[in-house]
Amino acid sequence: MAVVTMTEYGALPAAQICAADGAEITLSLFGAHLLSWKTADGQQRLFVSSQTPLDGSKAIRGGVPVIFPQFNMRGPGLRHGFARVSHWRVGASGEENGQAFIELELNQQDLPAEHAAAWPHDFALTLRYTLQGDALAVRFTVHNCGTREFPFGVALHTYFDVGQLAATSVAGLQGQRYTDHHLQTATQDQPALHFTEKQDRLYQSTPALTLNTASATLQLEQQGFDNWVVWNPGQADAAALTDLADEEYLRFICIEPARIDQQPLAAGASWTGSHRIRCCG
Repeated sequence: MAVVTMTEYGALPAAQICAADGAEITLSLFGAHLLSWKTADGQQRLFVSSQTPLDGSKAIRGGVPVIFPQFNMRGPGLRHGFARVSHWRVGASGEENGQAFIELELNQQDLPAEHAAAWPHDFALTLRYTLQGDALAVRFTVHNCGTREFPFGVALHTYFDVGQLAATSVAGLQGQRYTDHHLQTATQDQPALHFTEKQDRLYQSTPALTLNTASATLQLEQQGFDNWVVWNPGQADAAALTDLADEEYLRFICIEPARIDQQPLAAGASWTGSHRIRCCG
């Protein structure tokens, strides 16, 4: 039977859910931020920087930051939006069809005054995390509770702990168009993407990717999103990040399902995006 307990991660209030097979996740209520995912074998699958503040003073570096209502600077508001620096509430939790789950919720009334004034829309967000044996499923629902449409972008900025960057590759992107950090557009010719330097690529979405590391293979699937973003800062950019130790860039890559461009959501309508990660060893 799934067990949900309230705990702390650093100085942040957090919720932990443990499945019957031993798999577990830990979520900060600050940002609805997934901080830890351990599969049933006890292996940690996510990376969190040793230098990131864990006191709510700024967004967390690592885990799964929740990007809403805009990606980066693609909108008029706070960079990457307010969801990752807002305090969420625990909703439903327990077991369904033998699978452990927990939901976190956020709406307009939960926002501090400055965020509510900057984005004056009536909304409700629900993030549902489900442990499925060797897999983790995330379902993100955005509901427009107001009487006029609003635009939004969204992403789940997942930091995978790969152990050794040099032994890591991503398959499933051959033939896909992408835009890189130089704003150059190209088509990927190689069967797999490797990480020998900074990578910051925006791909049009494909149904599935495969992340190969020295210790495991993970299958990534998405629905409802438009893009995959693949990122590692490389040595120079990592050195400039105060919340990341200089050599920690060698331990992770980010692969995120995203809708980077803000798109309208009609009054009374809902949007749902899903992301599923399965560990194959």
